Amino acid sequence: MNRHQYVSRIINLIPADSQRLWSVDESEGLRRLLASDPDAVLAIEGSFALVAQDGERVVLARSLDRPMRYFLAKAVEGPALIVAERIDEIAAELRRRGWSAQFHPSYTRMVPAHHVTTLRLVGCPDPNPVHRRFFDPPRGVLPKDLDVIGRHYVEAVYDELRRWLSAQPSSAPIGVPFSGGIDSGAVFLCLYKLLLNEGHSPARLKAFTLSVDGKGEDAIQAREFLRRTDLEIFGEVIDVPSSALDPLRAVAVIEDYKPLDVECAAVNLALLASIRDRYPDWRLLVDGDGGDENLKDYPIEANSELTIRSVVNNRMLYQEGWGVESIKHSLTYSGGYSRGCVRSYACARAHGFDAFSPYTRPSVIAVAEAIPFAELTDGSHERLYALKGQIVARGVRQVLGIEMPVFPKRRFQHGSVGEKEVGRLFPENELRYRRHFETLHAAMA
Repeated sequence: MNRHQYVSRIINLIPADSQRLWSVDESEGLRRLLASDPDAVLAIEGSFALVAQDGERVVLARSLDRPMRYFLAKAVEGPALIVAERIDEIAAELRRRGWSAQFHPSYTRMVPAHHVTTLRLVGCPDPNPVHRRFFDPPRGVLPKDLDVIGRHYVEAVYDELRRWLSAQPSSAPIGVPFSGGIDSGAVFLCLYKLLLNEGHSPARLKAFTLSVDGKGEDAIQAREFLRRTDLEIFGEVIDVPSSALDPLRAVAVIEDYKPLDVECAAVNLALLASIRDRYPDWRLLVDGDGGDENLKDYPIEANSELTIRSVVNNRMLYQEGWGVESIKHSLTYSGGYSRGCVRSYACARAHGFDAFSPYTRPSVIAVAEAIPFAELTDGSHERLYALKGQIVARGVRQVLGIEMPVFPKRRFQHGSVGEKEVGRLFPENELRYRRHFETLHAAMA
């Protein structure tokens, strides 16, 4: 008996117009997936979530900046693989086909970023997927020279922005969600210089800063950043009431319950909704997501699972989590920014924006992985936390010729509200968010 007859169907719910491929078209991208050549897959530039089939073999891959989920349903005639961006899209498709009894959100799977995932649909039972890494940059190979590191890092950011810009309409306005922090600051300055260098009008550019109830340190910081770089004309403060922050809606949009991601999504949704109201036709956003992950700028003390040794010695820990072969890897969500990317991607799509961050691109991550963090920090948390500002500011100075202000790190959700309001607006209550997430799917059953 021909085993191919067991293949029922692949139901691909990912919109074709959501693929943002710069160097190849979708058919060539699918050919590269099926060829199982890691270098060929790595060379697919842009934002993508692709699924290709060759008989019973199904191959999936995505870029770091976006989610890609799948669910294997059982029908009488054989297995049916549903591929989608969202869990609720999978649930709705199962319900539409009369298969909703098979659904639970924990049965969905996330394709891990930087891997080609291969499934074999043979039925009764189907084997576990195989994950083959297509991005594995060398670690710690740069010298301990912060000027050299900074130049390489900012050059990579600038070059990825140049590639992105070349794929956009020549007159489309570009917005930067802007706190005046290191990541959004470097992105804004790179875009400003890039527009000038490519012969475009920098008037296309605008820096949007969120202020809740007219408060928040980010608005003050953003104005100071732009003043010190003589670019104040590009700033625009978006003021929203605290009533616009809805963490439970954020849970529904990002389909997750981790408090920091929920809080970030809540303020992001408020910012994007207000931009959409002011500018109905605006489409392009460039943000700084992924910059903290690249340069390991998270407080280790806030996570009891981490030590500085685990942070500096594990490959792409903040981008990928503990890795697909580890016990603590989440099959439903993946790990690290591979999971957290939804807080930007889903929020942007909810309001009709196309968002991009150069920090999520392999060439930029490769430079970050090449930094000798262990040697530079020598076990010191303080040295690790200081590195990001030192590296990026030196790189901006060398590559762009601009002295970039560096301010202390502050989370988006904390910088956009008054200091005394943080605890009231963002109580860390994962159980509440988790229960709300479960309620959403119970209602869909």
